[in-house]
Amino acid sequence: MLEKEFWKNKKLSEFTREEWESLCDRCGKCCLVKLENIDTNKIHYTNISCKLLCTKTANCTNYKNRKKIVKECVVLNQDNIEKLEWMPKTCSYRLINEGKDLPEWHHLITGSIEKMVRKNICIRNKVTNEKKIRKNDITNYIYDWE
Repeated sequence: MLEKEFWKNKKLSEFTREEWESLCDRCGKCCLVKLENIDTNKIHYTNISCKLLCTKTANCTNYKNRKKIVKECVVLNQDNIEKLEWMPKTCSYRLINEGKDLPEWHHLITGSIEKMVRKNICIRNKVTNEKKIRKNDITNYIYDWE
């Protein structure tokens, strides 16, 4: 059982495993293919998902083994969150790490992820799995999610 509003009373480093996992807002944006402009270091999101992401649910199809299967998968933790500048501005981990509160649509506040889906924050049914595109066409999929 999760303590009510635990994210307001603890640092990320103090979260239990259950609290850590529950904080994820399930938007799926961290699982999008991102491109970096080597001249400007700017990160560009695409509307292409990792091969393990289910595009209908925005859930990883093999969460437990994701790092073994997708070598470039970044397993988020309290030690690397500050360094991951490409994390979405709406990411719950990022917000809490920056001392901000969760958005009003977050499932820990509303009790459902449907409000987030209705607010158009989730990538459900809006992306193409990387298995379905040609690598040479990847720049055609740059997408502004904000």
